[in-house]
Amino acid sequence: MSILLSLFLKLSAFSLVAFGGVSALLPVLLNLAVNQEHWIDLQTFSDYFAIAQAAPGPNFMTVTLLGWHIYGVIGAFVATFAIAWPSSILIYYLQRFILGIKDPHKKQSIQYAAAALAIGLVLSSAWEIALQINHGVAAYALTLATIAFTLFTRWHPLYFIALGAVLGLFGFI
Repeated sequence: MSILLSLFLKLSAFSLVAFGGVSALLPVLLNLAVNQEHWIDLQTFSDYFAIAQAAPGPNFMTVTLLGWHIYGVIGAFVATFAIAWPSSILIYYLQRFILGIKDPHKKQSIQYAAAALAIGLVLSSAWEIALQINHGVAAYALTLATIAFTLFTRWHPLYFIALGAVLGLFGFI
């Protein structure tokens, strides 16, 4: 099977379970790209994820960068289209179904369940990525400190990004 067809089929299948966006799929995407298919290494995946999070726009840029790395501009287009088309069609019909529900309590229950599912998948994904990317005590301490400060303070996330950059600059993580 050609690499483009493989990329298209695998990302299209992922798209159907991407409740919460690509962020919910990151551990599976990392496993596919790094461990199973060996398209990229762990450091490159981490770099692409960091670029995608820092850049404005949709959060599936990690997938676009992965496609670009694999097969250039055509790979970027195929990967982006593959991750977007199934979930877009699914959401279109799901939204039509939800709008057709007359009972406001049922409608609200479905929306709350979808939100809870998305939040749970994104948190699970963040935890899995942290376990796979962190190397060393300092990285784990920074991750735990960031979680604690995020939960218990109102500090802006850019402070944590700056702290991570400074610690990385001095070789602590």
